[in-house]
Amino acid sequence: MSFQPPVTLSDEEIAAVRASVVFEDAHVLVLDKPAGLSSQGGRIKAHTLDDLLWAFARSNGKRPHLVHRLDRDTSGVILAAKTKPAAGFLGKAIQNRKLTKTYLALVETPPPQDRGVIRRALLRQEIGRESYMRAVPDDTPGAQPSESRYRALARNDQAALVELEPHTGRMHQLRVHMADLGSPLVGDVRYGGTLTLGGARAERLMLHAARLRFPHPEGGLRDVAAPLPDDFCRAMAAAGLSLPERSAETGAVSGQSGGDIR
Repeated sequence: MSFQPPVTLSDEEIAAVRASVVFEDAHVLVLDKPAGLSSQGGRIKAHTLDDLLWAFARSNGKRPHLVHRLDRDTSGVILAAKTKPAAGFLGKAIQNRKLTKTYLALVETPPPQDRGVIRRALLRQEIGRESYMRAVPDDTPGAQPSESRYRALARNDQAALVELEPHTGRMHQLRVHMADLGSPLVGDVRYGGTLTLGGARAERLMLHAARLRFPHPEGGLRDVAAPLPDDFCRAMAAAGLSLPERSAETGAVSGQSGGDIR
């Protein structure tokens, strides 16, 4: 954790970030990030979620730090460490792929199978000031192996609600994998997604980090979830989709698959 000067926050910002807490103890802080809020950095002249963590600063000037990121327009569960030992522990857990992240996404074109595993190498490219990922053959120089699981929870002739689980942590991995499958995420114009669904405009990238299961610095596992935000629910309703009751209980994608996709 490198030193960063304190950030001055408004009362409204402090209240909003404190209201987003879904789990907190002496070691970790789990938040429900809204869409439109950058996790860290970025070119937009506005406070990021990392800045807002100053709302949880202790009397000694220490404050939590994020241990992973979500794209700006992705909503949902995000994890921060409250101490340096916790940050080191969680950093190693991420490196060893001990975190299970479960996402929900809306696609206009349902995937070809109800469930499956996508294994496609991804290559990062810079176009102007923007960074993109592209699915490429495994032997492409500079490409990184990546794997995602998907499961269609609901579908009709207009769209599908898909549960996603990344097994690697590449930039834009789920977005590129689903686009490569022929089912780009609604609102994801960068990778070919539609801007409307069920006759209604997509308000943003329809991707939500719904659940996170992670090892705790004191031992055992913690399992936390963030409810679907209103804009996601409105998009589902416009497409005539609903979340199956059992999906909230089962959480992570089943280990069974309809086949590998390379």
